[in-house]
Parts: sequence; structure tokens; C-alpha cells
Amino acid sequence: MRDGSWTFDGELVRIVPGGDRKVHTLRRALGERVVPLTAISGITYEPGRKAGRLRLRLRDGADPFLQVTSGKLTDDADPYRLAVDKDSAGAAEYFADEVRTALSIEQVPPGACDQYVLDDPGVPLTATAGDGTVTFDGRMINIEWTEWAESVKKSSGTRQIPLQDVTAVEWVPIVGFTNGFLRFRVAGASALLPKHDPNCITWGMRREGGTVSLVAAAVVARLPHPSAVGDGAPSASPPVRLGPDDGQGTGPGSNADGHDTILRRLRELGDLHRDGILTDDEFADAKQALLRQL
Repeated sequence: MRDGSWTFDGELVRIVPGGDRKVHTLRRALGERVVPLTAISGITYEPGRKAGRLRLRLRDGADPFLQVTSGKLTDDADPYRLAVDKDSAGAAEYFADEVRTALSIEQVPPGACDQYVLDDPGVPLTATAGDGTVTFDGRMINIEWTEWAESVKKSSGTRQIPLQDVTAVEWVPIVGFTNGFLRFRVAGASALLPKHDPNCITWGMRREGGTVSLVAAAVVARLPHPSAVGDGAPSASPPVRLGPDDGQGTGPGSNADGHDTILRRLRELGDLHRDGILTDDEFADAKQALLRQL
């Protein structure tokens, strides 16, 4: 299929994105995903009028990429969703049944994983978006500013952040008229707006920012796993749910979308505003964009 291909050998689901230019850039940049059965919590086939889709749901804490992006990916950017032609509906339903049967036979636990099961995107990685270019080699994060950066960032020069100084990672896509950003939380650093924070890059165009999530995932994979938080270790920030339900379940156009989803997003915007991540103007613009959907 143009969207890509999924195969299952009884132990692994192999996901290969399609090479068509209509396939989302992020999925093509992420590349092939090999998902062990032990990382899977479920699978569904959702029929549609003209086409259907397969959705793979992963256990919490199984994938460093989802640790960064869960709840914030649109359907077309979700690597665990496959558009299925109407003529292939029967094969898709059979595929889903085979995976569910294997999960039942192997008695894969439904709870969270205590370590990452899927590979991270790998290093070195470089991505440019908006006001900065971020590079990660596995030990050091480098941020160089573009011409679009605020003067306070440019005056600080190239930013170098040792991995051991990072306490959390935030990747937030564009919401309404609010810029997206990637922020590395550093112990002892002051809380600043993203456009002023030297540990943060921002972008204002939707075609930017997607592949920055690969850098974020590579960093998160090298931080202590979320299950280690109880031991006092630093970890990745929990997902900020600003997009479709979880990037794996219901999305735009589904029954779960509607007033409840918009109200939830408004509450999340309020939290970001209260925490100083959004300015008054940014919050007002983003809120109005959501209210227009009611």
C-alpha cells in the first residue's frame, strides 16, 4: 500500500513507511519500526467509507519516541497507524486478529513497561526548526541559533548542554496560533518563555518541528526510564496531551473528538499559561482557535 506495509511473524510487527511524497515527513524520517510483541497492548482495524486504518497501541514506557510525542501527533504523522485501501480490509482484519491471538497466547501483560523495548532513533542527529538547529551525539546537546532567534538567545551564543545536566525533555507541536517548541529542562535553570529560553528552540510553521521530535526521543532514551522516577532519578516529562487522544487511539473525526476533546485542550492551554509557557497573547490566540471549533 502507498501508506506503507506491516508484517507480523508471530513475535515482531515490522512497520515500514511508504516512500510516497504524501506520506508524512516524520514517518519517513523515523523509518522502519520493529515492535516486539511484548511492547504491544492492543491493535484495532477501523473500517471507513472509502478506506480503513490499522492502529497499533503500545504499552506505556515501551517506546522513547512515544514518551515524547504521545498525545501530540496527528493521524498522518503517527507511525503506528496504517491507512488501508478498501480492497485490503479483509487482510487488515486478519492481521489484527493474528496479533490479538498472539498477545493472548503469550499473555503479554497490559501494564506499563519498566524499560524501553523499542530502539531510539539513533545518534548523531541534527534537526533545524524555526529559531535554532539542535544536534545530539549521545552525550552532548548543541543548539545553534538561526536568524529568527530572539536577541537574548543569539547573545548567549552556541548552547552546549551535557546529557547529565538534563532533567526532562518537552516537545510541544503548534497549537492554534501558538508556536511549537523543544525544551531541555536543566537543573537550576530559570523558567523562561520558550522564545527566550536558551535551552529551547521554537518554530511557527507546521512543516517544521516534526523531525525535531527524533532528537527529543534520542535524548529521552538516554535518561532514566519513567519507571525509575520513584527512585529519585530524573526522567522525561510526562506527555502534554495537546493533540488527538494519544496518537494511537481515537483521532480527529472519531466519536471521541468533539466538545469533550476541545474542553480538555482548553484546560491544557490554561495549565501552560499558568506555568508561564504561554504568554497572555499566545494563550488568547490559541484559546480562540479552539473555541471556533465548538
